[in-house]
Amino acid sequence: MKNLKTYLDINEQQYSRQLYVLGTDAMRRLRESSMLVSGLKGLGIEIAKNLTLTGVGRLTLHDPRPTCWMDLASQFFLSEKDRGQNRAAASLPHLAQLNRDVRINTYDGPLTETVLQGFQVVVLTDSTLEEQLQVGNLCHQLGVHFLVASTQGLVGQLFCDFGEKFTILDPSEAEPPGKSIQHISQGSPGILTVLEENGHQFQDGDWVTFSDIEGMTELNDCSPRPIRVRDKWTLEIGNTADFSQYLRSGVITKVKKPETRSYEALSLSLCQPRIMAASQQGKQRARCLHRAFQALHKYQAQVGRLPRPWHLGDANELVVLAQDLEPLQGDDGKKLDEPLDEALVREFAMTSSGDLSPINSVLGGLAAQEMLKAASGKFMPLDQWLYFDALECLPEDGKPPLRSEVCAPRNCRYDGQIAVFGDDFQKKLGKQRYFLVGAGAIGCELLKIFAMLGLGAEQDGGITVTDMDTVELSNLSRQFLFRSQDLNKSKSEAAALAVRRMNPMLSVTPHTYEVGPDSECIYGDDFFSKLDGVAAAVDSFHARDYVSKRCVYYQKPMLESGTQGTRGSAAIFVPSLTQPYSMPPEDDIKTVYPLCTLRHFPSTIEHTLQWARNEFEGLFRLPAEMINHYVQEPDFLERMEGPQALDYLKTASTSFLTPPQCWQDCLAWARGRWQHCFHDSITELLKYFPPDKVTEEGVLFWSGTKRCPQPLEFDLSRLQAHTPIFSNDRELEQASAKWGPTHLQELHSGLEKWTGTSLEPQLFEKDDDSNFHMDFIVAASNLRAENYGIPPADRSKSKKIVGDIIPAIATTTAIVAGLVGLELYKIVMGHQQLSSYRHSSLNLAEPYLCRLIPKAPCVQQYRDMRWTCWDRLTVPAPGPGQPEMTLKDLLAYLQENYNLPVTRLLLDSHLLYSRRSSESQPKLQLRVTEVVRQVTRKEPKLGQKELVLTINCEEEEEDTTFPPLHYRLC
Repeated sequence: MKNLKTYLDINEQQYSRQLYVLGTDAMRRLRESSMLVSGLKGLGIEIAKNLTLTGVGRLTLHDPRPTCWMDLASQFFLSEKDRGQNRAAASLPHLAQLNRDVRINTYDGPLTETVLQGFQVVVLTDSTLEEQLQVGNLCHQLGVHFLVASTQGLVGQLFCDFGEKFTILDPSEAEPPGKSIQHISQGSPGILTVLEENGHQFQDGDWVTFSDIEGMTELNDCSPRPIRVRDKWTLEIGNTADFSQYLRSGVITKVKKPETRSYEALSLSLCQPRIMAASQQGKQRARCLHRAFQALHKYQAQVGRLPRPWHLGDANELVVLAQDLEPLQGDDGKKLDEPLDEALVREFAMTSSGDLSPINSVLGGLAAQEMLKAASGKFMPLDQWLYFDALECLPEDGKPPLRSEVCAPRNCRYDGQIAVFGDDFQKKLGKQRYFLVGAGAIGCELLKIFAMLGLGAEQDGGITVTDMDTVELSNLSRQFLFRSQDLNKSKSEAAALAVRRMNPMLSVTPHTYEVGPDSECIYGDDFFSKLDGVAAAVDSFHARDYVSKRCVYYQKPMLESGTQGTRGSAAIFVPSLTQPYSMPPEDDIKTVYPLCTLRHFPSTIEHTLQWARNEFEGLFRLPAEMINHYVQEPDFLERMEGPQALDYLKTASTSFLTPPQCWQDCLAWARGRWQHCFHDSITELLKYFPPDKVTEEGVLFWSGTKRCPQPLEFDLSRLQAHTPIFSNDRELEQASAKWGPTHLQELHSGLEKWTGTSLEPQLFEKDDDSNFHMDFIVAASNLRAENYGIPPADRSKSKKIVGDIIPAIATTTAIVAGLVGLELYKIVMGHQQLSSYRHSSLNLAEPYLCRLIPKAPCVQQYRDMRWTCWDRLTVPAPGPGQPEMTLKDLLAYLQENYNLPVTRLLLDSHLLYSRRSSESQPKLQLRVTEVVRQVTRKEPKLGQKELVLTINCEEEEEDTTFPPLHYRLC
């Protein structure tokens, strides 16, 4: 019944990636929640969009104001035709399409006590300080979780009040990993030693539980008990004097316990704010912005409007108001003696009338995640204030400030952006040509931001987006450009159509090609030469690495981002200014388990799932591929080696020697395979390594991470309950014994009689519930786990592990896209200082947001020549009527122009020249392209403009990598 209720409450296929982040219990609490978003400008719609995608129960949109030109800069669900209409009412139909599970309604009246008590969480996004204090006090008294979120130009503010006793049911995202036990002593206290290279990583006071212990079984599944750390490998676990003697194995696991946090009401927190910041310097900057926001509220109350864009007089008035405020109090209650950063407040004031999509994406994601925490009790909430600014996007030091008149409103959809960056910058944005690789979750968010920015919206601009995937049901909970009617359609085409509706002026060209070596005929010299930059929104390290290498080759900036659950990152790579993208080591990307561990010594469910996946490949894919290979090459069998290859052929041979004629035959074959995998192979292993076997060192062989297996006994009654075909197990065993030849000669004989019809290999597909692939994996893995006493995994967990599924949630995606959008501003503006750019990383579960200046590229040197990975050597093409260089001419050119005594010259892996080789001497008089043809036996590609060569020089250091040599052909 519990599983049935879960299914009815939550569409597991739609929310699959999100369920891996939140879990079923937290997701159910969200489905029962009721939330109110007040203010439906750009920030409010971002929050509402994220909550809707996540699947909260009920969402009310509150906004009494009509749509105006300024709203269109970041409110992606409003258009020119909505001007004058209520913002909430105009946004409702678009939000409702995102998720039919969420009940959405609007309200435009006052937020009274009666109204507020109907909600669990309330956020104000477009309100005066007076309204914030009034609603905040009411919510605090009623026990309603309350937030304030605000963005002004390039600065954002977030405040949370979740009550005086807020319970955090699950503080962290990751489940604590279990640690293998080496030994437990009997005594008071009992001493536990872990079998881990890096130690146990527990802390004093942690609560733990135990599982899979042999001998001291009293500890298995006991109530959580506290521990005391002795050293890196040993722990005190309480009194074990009366327990049985420990024999072997077992796992100790930290238990996550609920925590309680107390929040102050807004009225008390204003003068003594608890602010989240990564450093003391960051806290001081945040406190200055805290005062700036209070001064802004005062200014609006006195003047009736925001400071005019880049108006120095208005900005100076706001600085005076900030100086007149009472000093803030520190955590100890004492007044802080901090000077006001007048330059910071002045920049804030001059840009405060702006409304920017990237900033709203960042704050909207942060605010929505805190609202989800309030309703679900999942993850550590903010305590209590957060300030975010990206004022480094403004013109760099030394450049003149913008004039007020170039930032004045134009009565156009970009007014909110013009107020910050000016009209000239808006025109420059419109002429950009960008390539977006990937139209998934991040790609959709980026396209939305591009549409709001007007990127490529002028006549000479444009965006090309490519994605080879189609829209699936699980995409709808986080890829917000897609609707149910887009299922099975091309992602890039559906996304392009959606953003054109947001900004009809946007020029978007969708492609369905994969970006890689095979598509370089499409994405080659002509394509890249017209680009201003590239945005990589792909979920593969190898794909990012390939895109990065293309950007280095063509000297184009690359915007890169990625997410995994509540974690995310955003980075910018600028030619000659930053290090290019660097792919993590292969070992960090994917765990590779030793074959002996999978076959004989599994200790985790990951091991049994990989074994089950290998079993799937060995039964349903590889044998069929081998037989198909035989059809094309009859002598293929003679070249095969190893027992595994023979086993694959034996499996496939049942398809053509003795094919099953009925369901009974299929069951008989499966029964034989079951007996081999889960009984006979285990029995055979225990003959070689009995349970009591002791190593030469006097240690039990089956100890530590080696779990002693037990053969399973087949229970016919389970099968008979569903399929009453065989009267007894003996009959089933006899039927299963006939399957499969045992000698290669039988295979040859059978294949000679076979008609040669191709077999159909089964390619593993995790998301198709009708193909039974995951059913096989889960059953095989859990049976294997039962052999070795490993706790089983349900279908959801198994699917995540074996399918390499990346957990995802809409809030993280929105934030990293916003962070990318901020770096895009700097690229288009032409920032030349490394200190202007930021690499960002975040973890919303903690919460944590860090922005660091990127590293400069590494400099290499040879003699007097210095370079980075962005540099290149160039040899110009011959002029009109001039002959092409000979190889000798090329070597002389490099010596004369770059002072490089070249000893080796390569094209890809082909050696064109080596000073030490006598074979190279005759080539010196040949034209360079003639040498290439001679060595590679290939003609240059049609339309190829240059050859990229690799050089070595005399007396170079071992780790020296010279810049690539670009030899121009035309």
